[in-house]
Amino acid sequence: MGKGPLVFQVEGTYKRARATTVTLGHGPVQTPVYMPVGTQGTLKGFSTEQIDEMNARIMLSNTYFLNLRPGIACLESMGGLHSLMGRTANLLTDSGGFQMVSLIDLSEVTEEGVSFISPVDSKRLLLTPEESIRTQQAIGSDVMMALDDVVSALLDHERDYERLALSTARTTRWLDRCIATHTSPTQTLFGICQGHLDITPGGFRDQCIRDITERKDRIGGVAIGGLSGGEAKDDFWRVVSYCCEHLPEELPRYVMGVGFPLDLVVCTCLGADMFDCVYSTRVARMGKAMIRSGIISLDKSAFALDMSPLDPDCPCRACRHSKAYLHALLVSKSPVAGQLLSDHNVRYLLGLMSGLRASILNGTLDSYVNDFLRDQFPEKGSVPTWALDALKSAGISLNVV
Repeated sequence: MGKGPLVFQVEGTYKRARATTVTLGHGPVQTPVYMPVGTQGTLKGFSTEQIDEMNARIMLSNTYFLNLRPGIACLESMGGLHSLMGRTANLLTDSGGFQMVSLIDLSEVTEEGVSFISPVDSKRLLLTPEESIRTQQAIGSDVMMALDDVVSALLDHERDYERLALSTARTTRWLDRCIATHTSPTQTLFGICQGHLDITPGGFRDQCIRDITERKDRIGGVAIGGLSGGEAKDDFWRVVSYCCEHLPEELPRYVMGVGFPLDLVVCTCLGADMFDCVYSTRVARMGKAMIRSGIISLDKSAFALDMSPLDPDCPCRACRHSKAYLHALLVSKSPVAGQLLSDHNVRYLLGLMSGLRASILNGTLDSYVNDFLRDQFPEKGSVPTWALDALKSAGISLNVV
């Protein structure tokens, strides 16, 4: 079957950036959009009602971990993850393939699929493209990701050429198996563009882009995979730029694993639509808050007597309290601190993306980006060179150096 019920509409563009609406089974999603990650069906420490209060119209969950717990039998008996968690908005599930890299010591990849040793009971599990799709159909996510052959971004092009070539070709073969297995009329299938860091004409990314283009009528969107794995930022933005420029414009573009504020701004300007990352909630549990001027560590003694909120205009639960209170929670190791800061950080990124969307639609993206850079990097010459190069390539007029 493939594809699914997704409706994609480009509502406005500004140079290479675009504002779109992706309509899925549980309503419309306006892009550019950051998708918070609830690996096992929820954000850590949050109820479904609290997630709904954030107005995150789409969030991500992990097929591999949901398969382990609560398990497919439970999900099928409950009618899927939406029913189990009481969620009325959209869900996207990854295929489980990223665990090839993150759990590399526990996995083995063959043409058949990925074999894992379960971290729960040490049993060996085989995740094939067919099993990944069947599992995601049991989960009932609005967007399912095809299983891809993920390799580390740190592999060497010459030394590891054969493995990279195999990954690129196998990703397409597995996509075809996913398309053939997809039978749910209420779920949309996204393909994934692999190809390591090779953006030479006719290279690995080109091969995957060609294969995606040939199958564009059988998928609802495409992800740019294989990044955010420790590669140089110059390589990162150039791959995103190349893929956004050459992938079919009628498909939503999803850059996987991106959630740092500067990266979100840059990738949006390059033409990407959707993003996900655990970064916002992970650093929250470490006591870090995202604010207009950057990222601050609230466990530092400088905040012990600071009675101001993180952001007086932010509606999150953390901003109902002072920095001093948040500092006190962190010092006492209260788990409430991580919950409050997770709420704040996710809302910060949702607001950042909403601002990007509005500036694309009203033609003020240049000003929005310059204001963002000025706030985040107030010292002259402190904006990373890679970001300046990327934004210039996207046609953004910069007055910040």
